Amino acid sequence: MQLYKSRGFSAFFQDTFTFIKQNGKHYFKHFFIVNGIFLLILMAIGYLISKFYTDILFGGIIQGGNSSNQIDAYINENFGLFILLMIVFIVTALVAGLISYSYTAIYLKLYSENDGKNFDTKQIVQVYKQNLGKLFIFLICGILLGIPLAFVLGIGAFILIITIIGFLLLPFLAGAFSLFYNMTLMEYLEQKRGIWDSFGYAWTLMTKKFWAAVGSVGLFYLMAYVVQNVITLIPYLFFMGSLFTNIPESNPNPEEIGATFMVMMLVVFFITFIVGIILNNITQLNQGIVFYSLKEDNENVNTKSVIDQIGSGE
Repeated sequence: MQLYKSRGFSAFFQDTFTFIKQNGKHYFKHFFIVNGIFLLILMAIGYLISKFYTDILFGGIIQGGNSSNQIDAYINENFGLFILLMIVFIVTALVAGLISYSYTAIYLKLYSENDGKNFDTKQIVQVYKQNLGKLFIFLICGILLGIPLAFVLGIGAFILIITIIGFLLLPFLAGAFSLFYNMTLMEYLEQKRGIWDSFGYAWTLMTKKFWAAVGSVGLFYLMAYVVQNVITLIPYLFFMGSLFTNIPESNPNPEEIGATFMVMMLVVFFITFIVGIILNNITQLNQGIVFYSLKEDNENVNTKSVIDQIGSGE
């Protein structure tokens, strides 16, 4: 499928699903190969956090105690371990998040350069190594720029939340923010502009077909939100139903209730984690389609390439 192609609102949708249909197996295969170790670490840390909440938070509720006091006491007794776990989690989350977040941009870059999926994991890792410095520069500058943007988005989100109709527009606000950052990274990896020029160019591209681009990304975010919540709600309802039907009405055993909550939280966590990763990649692919479409509208990359090929054949 041609990435550099002028598209409208409907084509953003159609070509995203077309790309997934044609290249989804190749895309996700290499995604999990590249990100597997980091995802396992995050899942392990998530398991510890889930166990912490089950043992302390739900334990306090079930036993009729003050759960907040139990949490404070637990943290005070294990302060060193708690701080270490938080540091490990933050560092791992930043590194894993950066690698996972940049995967789509790197994959589409190689896809464009190789005229399709004629590349493997080794080439993907090589691009990561070549752009390691750029990725961390993007992370730092993205955080710095994100601080003032967070205030603007916060104000915009608050205005939308206070109205029922505006509440439904929140995914589009998040989509605009995400599209801006994703297009910046994709342009930055082209190695033709500096980081701040890439941010400026991303905004220039967004204004070309602003409502079509943001509308497409926002709808993908909305669909992802609905799908993820529906999928994760099923095991939650199943376990809650099992809890109330299998536990005796009189003198319930706190340990049985705690064990049931543990299983429920773990299942919901792992399902949410995996489904969230897949849906996030789909939304990023949509943003990639939008980026290459707007870039073609602005620079005529594919048109120039076709003209050059015709000229070289004469």
